[in-house]
Amino acid sequence: MATNFISLLPIIDISPLLVKCDDFDMLEDAGVVEVVRKLDRACRDVGFFYVIGHGISEDLINKVKEMTHRFFELPYEEKLKIKITPAAGYRGYQRIGVNYTSGKQDLHEAIDCYREFNQGKYGEIGKVLEGPNQWPKNPQEYKELMDEYIKLCTDLSRNILRGISLALGGSPYEFEGNMVGDPFWVMRIIGYPGVNGENEIGCGAHTDYGLLTLINQDDDKTALQVKSLAGDWISAIPIPGSFICNIGDMLKILSNGVYESTLHRVINNSPRYRVCVAFFYETNFDAMVEPLDIFKEKYPENKRSQVVKRIVYGEHLVNKVQTTFAKLVEHS
Repeated sequence: MATNFISLLPIIDISPLLVKCDDFDMLEDAGVVEVVRKLDRACRDVGFFYVIGHGISEDLINKVKEMTHRFFELPYEEKLKIKITPAAGYRGYQRIGVNYTSGKQDLHEAIDCYREFNQGKYGEIGKVLEGPNQWPKNPQEYKELMDEYIKLCTDLSRNILRGISLALGGSPYEFEGNMVGDPFWVMRIIGYPGVNGENEIGCGAHTDYGLLTLINQDDDKTALQVKSLAGDWISAIPIPGSFICNIGDMLKILSNGVYESTLHRVINNSPRYRVCVAFFYETNFDAMVEPLDIFKEKYPENKRSQVVKRIVYGEHLVNKVQTTFAKLVEHS
């Protein structure tokens, strides 16, 4: 059973970090030191936290959700004009039941988007995701809105990651360069139907497989649940104007297992439709991800978890995508 106990997920005002995010000596600022301390505690204890003071207007955050609701209210025939297929680079709209988590069908529909890149840039493995994102023409100006939103989420994620790097004992720019100098991103625009019964799984328990996730969810429905270290499911009650941020598998590897990616799931027990826009900030697509040297030195014998030693992010992503949409391939 999930616990409605909001304080179990920390609330972090990151505005002091944003003011100093381009300063190498930002730890000389007491406000930044406090933000870094809170980030470290949140990443160690639960892997999820609310972000406030992030500088993205609440009006924009709400408009993204409002226009997303308008898209999902369209007839299926209209939504299927941007249908997801392998030939489209797994980009576009998926109807309810297409997505599978751990082999089980999820109760949601979505638009999947990825950072666009030039054909052939990432060789054979990149071919799977090549192509332009499919944006609906209805509602109008949706693409323009989301382009602005993606840019702001990219900048915010980079600055949060700088704070996390400091929390781990590195420089603010420890992850940048060959690892995250040209970050990939993924975005899932998700709609969860209202239900009549209880505990229908909108999205099964999983960890995210990138670096950081920014979750923009409806303010009036509680559906996201996070698994605590004690094994309890904690309900992530919406806080208007905030993002929920969580760490993913790539950060677990890069930090040498100091920070764990946390299991979470979605159960929309509300009779009303719910939307969630999840932005995933990733490493470079072709990065060979392994524990950074500084964290090997600082945490040479981390006992908390067994860390995958090396993994190419793009290969990991493509494998996850093809596994998730295995049924889509069968019926395409």
